[in-house]
Amino acid sequence: MKRFNLPDLGEGLQEAEIVRWHVAVGDRVEVDQPMVAMETAKAVVEVPAPFAGIVTTLHGKAGDTIATGAPLVDFQADGTGDTVDAGVAQGGVVGHMPETDEVIATGAAAAGARAAARRQRVLPAVRDVALKLGVDIESLRGNGPGGTITLDDVLAAKTAPSYAMSAPLAINTPSVMRPAIGLTETGELEVLRSLRRAMAQSMTLSRDSVMECTVFDDADIEGWLPGGDYTGRLLRAISSGCRAEPGLNAWFDGANQGRRLFQPIHVGIAVDTPDGLLVPVIRDVANRDAAQLRAEVNRLKSGARDRSLPPADLKDFTIMLSNFGVMAGRYATPVVVPPAVAILGSGRIARDVVATERGIEAHRRIPLSLTFDHRCVTGGEAVRFLAAVIADLQLPA
Repeated sequence: MKRFNLPDLGEGLQEAEIVRWHVAVGDRVEVDQPMVAMETAKAVVEVPAPFAGIVTTLHGKAGDTIATGAPLVDFQADGTGDTVDAGVAQGGVVGHMPETDEVIATGAAAAGARAAARRQRVLPAVRDVALKLGVDIESLRGNGPGGTITLDDVLAAKTAPSYAMSAPLAINTPSVMRPAIGLTETGELEVLRSLRRAMAQSMTLSRDSVMECTVFDDADIEGWLPGGDYTGRLLRAISSGCRAEPGLNAWFDGANQGRRLFQPIHVGIAVDTPDGLLVPVIRDVANRDAAQLRAEVNRLKSGARDRSLPPADLKDFTIMLSNFGVMAGRYATPVVVPPAVAILGSGRIARDVVATERGIEAHRRIPLSLTFDHRCVTGGEAVRFLAAVIADLQLPA
């Protein structure tokens, strides 16, 4: 019997949820045959069979969450060997996992083996967050499957008092399903999953590690020529802002008190979907013309809403745009998602009464809200960036 553990489906994600099985116990599978659709915080990924054989056990049902590295499928496989090669899923190598992580040893050897196994149950992305937040990862008790230390464990340790034992966030504990004494439930509790859970974790991380400040202003677009592309103009304006103040197209490393400035401008666009917020990334915005930007925006929004985007389209933004005004709202305090240091929010276009040299007139204006990480961006840099954005938006074309 061979055991296939869930590989890393992209960028150090710590878990994935089973959407649907394509195989059942007793089925014979061939190499690279799709076995299961797994939903991560970023995409739905088809996981292929690493080798040919007969399925003997499925470790989970639709809706179950499986930790990276935890058992997924058992096989009566053709051939022999102690490891399985996970092959390729959605354009990326998804891993090379051992058949089992069980360690049989005694005495000092057992202690060393357990320590090694413990290190393997912490994903690099979770360890990196712990380092940035100053959390001692070795002191934590893993509350994920198989003792895996999860991001919730790290965040809970960060927010817990120094004298208290760290505990996982309530979302990962069975007790969250029981009503509190003396409280009346008004509806059935929906445990956060997938995108909504990822959003909760990102917002918690932002709250705990970013010093946010927001400035507001308006861009007068009465002079725009007919048929202009609203989103395309915002993307171009962000490029102008980054040229004026490169410090907003950057990442900040709080643990090492340093920042990394980027020349390419990769804009993450917040897309609202029924499952939660997703942030696809438009690459190298400054070197794309209006038609290319519009085509890329359309592709990414469509892929975000049907969850077909590969993980590569959902990582490494250097600055963000929240175009919430297409629905409602004028001003907001958009949230910076680390390690980025800035996000521009654009509100609903409205006609405002303005004073001009010709008298009182009604002009179309875009409300703008710029949130920045004040740990590494000064107020002067922020308003100079915003001034450049406004100047570009106020051009006729």
